[in-house]
Amino acid sequence: MTKNKTKTKPAEALRIVVVAPDLDIQDTSDEHAVTQAERSRALRIGLLESGFNLIASLPADVFLADRISQLQPDLIIVDAESDARDALEHVVFATRDARRPIVLFTDDSDTTHVRDAVAVGVSAYIVDGLSSGRIRPILDVAMARFEYEKHLRDERDDARNALQERTVVDRAKGLLMARQGLTEQEAFTKLRKIAMDKGLKMAEIAQRTLDMADLLS
Repeated sequence: MTKNKTKTKPAEALRIVVVAPDLDIQDTSDEHAVTQAERSRALRIGLLESGFNLIASLPADVFLADRISQLQPDLIIVDAESDARDALEHVVFATRDARRPIVLFTDDSDTTHVRDAVAVGVSAYIVDGLSSGRIRPILDVAMARFEYEKHLRDERDDARNALQERTVVDRAKGLLMARQGLTEQEAFTKLRKIAMDKGLKMAEIAQRTLDMADLLS
């Protein structure tokens, strides 16, 4: 059975975490660091101006997984440039047990890693696009894509589980037919009655039947 589709939160209610370098620049002569800090600051300002709930800005380090687990954001934005791959690796590791939509903003024109980024769960890969007017539609599309892909994954999981359950029930029916001389319908009816009496799924009763047969064999 397909799971009920999760209701999408209004954009303003989304709890957003930005993963980005530290804005505190120690060496102001480092043009790259200054530019990156300006981009990151512009992104955060754009999020706030658009009414989003920015709950934290975190560095891409070994503590990221614990921090994300504590904060439980609805969406993660990775603000990166040449270190985009390293930042993404930290974020993907941090969300491996609880998937979340990931949006990557970067000024790096090298898009050879786009396919890999999408494969590991990036919902939107945005190159050179930090204007506040673009942020809302980008995040809306990222959330919609994430929810659609989640729906597809749920359907695949449901189909796989249903097939596994049918296989277990068929094996249990075959066992009852062979050992008790029942017809297929009689074996099915017996499993169904036991399941109803115990308030369990047929697949659970079928698996218990198979497990007991293994113990007694």
